[in-house]
Amino acid sequence: MAEGKQHHHLFHHEKDDGDATYSETATTYTGGGPRGGYTETTVVTGVGSGPGGVDYRKEEKHHRHLEELGELGAAAAGAYAVHEKHRSEKDPEHARKHRVEEEIAAAVAVGGGGYALYEHHEKKETKKEDEEAHGKKHHHLF
Repeated sequence: MAEGKQHHHLFHHEKDDGDATYSETATTYTGGGPRGGYTETTVVTGVGSGPGGVDYRKEEKHHRHLEELGELGAAAAGAYAVHEKHRSEKDPEHARKHRVEEEIAAAVAVGGGGYALYEHHEKKETKKEDEEAHGKKHHHLF
């Protein structure tokens, strides 16, 4: 590599106490001296977070994704439970094994649904905290 060429790596995502930090890193070739070679400098270009160091929009998105993941897990486990129920009817030799697996899959489906509900409430709580942090007030009429 020729002397003085730089490679810029934009927007490295670094975390520092919950804040999203964006920086630019430049690598420079300085020559073949006794300690020569490459030098790397990092410059912080910005910090993106809400008041108090919490990015509520990002946190709400995170909980929405986890809620959807819980829903998908519940649906998949429910489908597997139905599949095992069908197999227990079609395979009388191993019916007991299939019934046990059906019950386990049903329990996993209920757990996935519970997790999705938990994340739904976390998402709502994050949205409420975001509104409170930005000065929006809830007026309870009833």
